[in-house]
Amino acid sequence: MDGLRGFAILLLCQSAGEALARLTHAPLPGPVIGLLLLWALLNVAALRAPVAAAANALLGHLSLLFVPVGVGVVAHLGLVERFGGRMLAAIVLSTWAGMAVAALVLRALLRERRAGSA
Repeated sequence: MDGLRGFAILLLCQSAGEALARLTHAPLPGPVIGLLLLWALLNVAALRAPVAAAANALLGHLSLLFVPVGVGVVAHLGLVERFGGRMLAAIVLSTWAGMAVAALVLRALLRERRAGSA
């Protein structure tokens, strides 16, 4: 029963985020706003257990979410052949850029932490 309550909470947060995004013409997508709402709601102890139960159930079936992507790749093999090199380059470069930014931010935070404790 906790899983159903948690799933309802997840759906309500996403729906509320979608409604807020459309009503306010926010620059953020509805699911992102819903995620922020969920993050705020997780401060309420009574909501944590149901959401955790729903999250664990969804994580147990996470691999099913990759099936549509795999089917899409197979269905569009011509595009993968045509643009595969560029897509691979974009994926590799964006991954490296993300890792570099994360490393620089971590380095700055550690430097700031050391300076604060000295």
